[in-house]
Amino acid sequence: MRVTTKGQVTIPQEIREKMGITPAVEIDFIEEKDRVYLVRRKGIPKKTHKFSKLRGISNVKMTTDEIMALTRGEK
Repeated sequence: MRVTTKGQVTIPQEIREKMGITPAVEIDFIEEKDRVYLVRRKGIPKKTHKFSKLRGISNVKMTTDEIMALTRGEK
């Protein structure tokens, strides 16, 4: 891995995915003796898409009109 003139390196995709590192995630560098460790900053949750829990496949046997009536409060 090569360091750029600005002191930047690219974190391999496999490591970013494993650690949940996405743009704007804070990380820290920990120095111990002659080694440096990259760690996710504590207290900052992994970023998830706000609609991720709503994804999936519906198995409701309703027509579009029935669903619309239900969401509008119609009987």
